[in-house]
Amino acid sequence: MRILVNPKVKILFGQMIFWILVFSFVSVGFLVWGVGDRAYLYVVLPLAMGMVVLAACYRYFREQDRLLEDAVARIQEYIAGNPDARIECNEEGELYRLFHEINSLAAILNAKAVNEGQSRAFLQNTISDISHQLKTPLAALGIYNGIIQSEAQTDGLATIQEFSDLSEQELDRIETLVQNLLKITKFDAGTIVMEKSVENIAEMMSDVKRHFDFRAGQEGKEIILTGGENLSFSCDRSWILEAVCNIVKNALDHTQSGDKIEIIWGQSASAVRITVKDNGSGICPEDLHHIFKRFYRSRYSQDTQGIGLGLPLAKSVVEAHNGTIEVDSRMGFGTVFYLNFLVTTKL
Repeated sequence: MRILVNPKVKILFGQMIFWILVFSFVSVGFLVWGVGDRAYLYVVLPLAMGMVVLAACYRYFREQDRLLEDAVARIQEYIAGNPDARIECNEEGELYRLFHEINSLAAILNAKAVNEGQSRAFLQNTISDISHQLKTPLAALGIYNGIIQSEAQTDGLATIQEFSDLSEQELDRIETLVQNLLKITKFDAGTIVMEKSVENIAEMMSDVKRHFDFRAGQEGKEIILTGGENLSFSCDRSWILEAVCNIVKNALDHTQSGDKIEIIWGQSASAVRITVKDNGSGICPEDLHHIFKRFYRSRYSQDTQGIGLGLPLAKSVVEAHNGTIEVDSRMGFGTVFYLNFLVTTKL
């Protein structure tokens, strides 16, 4: 029997057999020599034997309970963040075998965490290095393109002007890509520090509207603000503006002339909600679960300008504020993004 591999179990069984034999011989002795008026011994002896056996079992199971409590403490210590926490398992037996397997699992998890950390750090450093290396040639290209545009306007060269304008658009796209990559890399690396303060939501949403007013006017679209003037919550203003601007830009990219983008904010009992709603083309149902993935592009998308980083960055910003972001959309009827933040400051 594998249970008898444990020396403590062997000792327990040995003690039980020993005391059973002792009390059995004592009982036989009383039967052989007679007990006279001591008949009560037939009751006392079995009772005494039972008490001794129970005492031996109690000592054994108390020790087992101590071992299990110690194992639980080591596991909780490991979960709390100590990768070196281990359960002592220097003896033989099924329980110690279980402890050994738990220790092996912890070692495997540690090795996997180290490998994943190294891979993640390598990817983050690579993206950061590439992004930084792209900054200098991008700046130079911007200057050169500006010179070409000014010369084309002076000399009236329409073809050069047309293609320099297209080059400017592509440079802007690359610049946006680089900036967003840098921001997402910082979030992944955990180097972003949110500098929170109590901010007025109406003022922030007005800044968002002003940022896109010129583009919306050129494209014949309308941005509408709806919400209380005195509603505030604790946040990092610049990052919340970044998140909402990315969502509004996404709405402008998927709406037509005459469409509307509404920015609505309000407060429930425990949360502040910012809603960005449009009546544009909507999102295909099979894409809804993928829109927050980096560089994701739907096969149904008509957008040729997006780079697939705006929504993932918005999600990272919202989650860094301990909030949630949700989306609801119907093809041909528009899309609604909900940004929910728990109220942590008295408003």
